Amino acid sequence: MTAFLRHQGALELLKQRSRYRSLAPRAGHDFASNDYLGLAQSERLRKAAQSALDRGVPVGAGGARLLRGNDDEHCLLEAESAQTFGTERALFMGGGFQANMAIFATLPGHDDLILHDALVHASAHDGMRLGRAKSQPFAHNDPLAAELIIKEWQANNTGRVWIAIETLYSMEGDIAPVAAFMALAQKYNCVLVADEAHATGLHGPGGLGLSHEFSSNPNLLTLHTCGKGLGVSGALVCGHSVLIETLINKARSFIFATAPSPLNAALVRAALQSLAKDPDLRHRAHARLRHAHTEAARLCGLTDLQSQIIPVIIGKDAPTMALATALQDQGYDIRGIRPPTVPRNTARLRISITGNVSDATITDMFTTLARLKERQTYD
Repeated sequence: MTAFLRHQGALELLKQRSRYRSLAPRAGHDFASNDYLGLAQSERLRKAAQSALDRGVPVGAGGARLLRGNDDEHCLLEAESAQTFGTERALFMGGGFQANMAIFATLPGHDDLILHDALVHASAHDGMRLGRAKSQPFAHNDPLAAELIIKEWQANNTGRVWIAIETLYSMEGDIAPVAAFMALAQKYNCVLVADEAHATGLHGPGGLGLSHEFSSNPNLLTLHTCGKGLGVSGALVCGHSVLIETLINKARSFIFATAPSPLNAALVRAALQSLAKDPDLRHRAHARLRHAHTEAARLCGLTDLQSQIIPVIIGKDAPTMALATALQDQGYDIRGIRPPTVPRNTARLRISITGNVSDATITDMFTTLARLKERQTYD
């Protein structure tokens, strides 16, 4: 079709560079998802879904929240979440990407600065592009670098600085010095926007996130996605009431979007209740992490690991994808991650320690990875 030759050419170029993406069915042991607690396919959430349907919770919302789409389940979830996460208000949205876009496109003003970690998520970047504020990166996980920029900015500007971080980075697997960034926010009257996507459910007190000890601070806004550790979908923005009300009144990705399913809201409530009632969920997950870190070091020489996300940096795209395919052929669902998702020349395997694998399977996987790496040369 001649009308799309340009698009076809771009796809062919992606194939030549080993950056072509395609949808693949689920297969093999789960080292690829974000289902860190194993809740997504759990019997407890199946029962919660059936219970919600039995009491008449709708499957669909039927409209935007500001029209007729606002269901009691949304309101109950938001009230319970604000109490759980220790904030004034919470707002439930369709997903983390949508919520991050809403935050950065809506809240910072035209005379403000969004100061963001160099590795912050693509959704934050898209929100910044849609918004009116200036933006500037700082070196990854470096509060001192951020402070220098804040000082320079405030010496010449009157707007507010918004500091954007992830508390646990989705491709690096490392943990941010949240306390240091919170201290910066306090010292310079900034707002710290902490994306807890990969921490919620697993890290922090009660699995409530790595910024939870500062939850009552009005200078903190947090994002808790519900499709990772919580096993469902959607996202909760938690913080000062004025910020939540601003999102309700001005965030286009909230105002003009059909509301999340009320059934989904009921399942998120059930997942949060499971965290509170069954601390063994997290204890088992952390035991798996300790085992994985031990085996990664023993068998593959991977050290200084901090979380359930274990990056194996290969560098070039083609050998990364070849190794991922080889692991998949052995029954381990591990995906290769390439630029632009990660910086150039840092293509990697992203190994995720989920709630769907056993200690024995973890050991077998790292044994296989070590063997496959020895067989091939990665330039």
